[in-house]
Amino acid sequence: MLRPASSGASVVVCSTCRLSADRREDDEGRRGGALLAAAMRDLQKAEQRYAAIAVEEMPCLFSCSRHCAVHIRAAGKIGYVLGDFPPDEGSARAVLDYAVHHAASEHGQVRYADWPEGVKGHFIVRIPPEGGVVA
Repeated sequence: MLRPASSGASVVVCSTCRLSADRREDDEGRRGGALLAAAMRDLQKAEQRYAAIAVEEMPCLFSCSRHCAVHIRAAGKIGYVLGDFPPDEGSARAVLDYAVHHAASEHGQVRYADWPEGVKGHFIVRIPPEGGVVA
C-alpha cells in the first residue's frame, strides 16, 4: 500500500535495514535503517541547512545485501540508491550533505568534487526520472 510522500527533495530510508552485515538489530531491538533515519532527523533539528530535505522511511528497499540503504530523489531528477552505511551521525551527515547538492543540481548529477567523503563507494544504482533517461 502506498502513502503520500514529499514531492520535493527527499531521502527515503529503509526503516527495516540491518544494523550491520552481521547484525540484524542493536541490543535494544532497533534496526539500522531506523537508527540512520533518526540520526538524520536529529541533524535536521540541529542544522537549518538540512531543513529542505524530507527524511522519509519505508520498510524494505530490497537492498538487503547492502544494509542501511537510502534512496535520494527529487522530482524530475536522477535518483540514487546508496547502502552499506553504519547507522551513525557521520553517515547521516554525508547522506544529507549529498542530498543538499543533489537538490541544488539541475538534473540530479552532483560533481564528484562535491561528493562528501562518506558517500564515496556507497552508490548501488542510479534511477532515471520518470519520462527521461540519461543522455
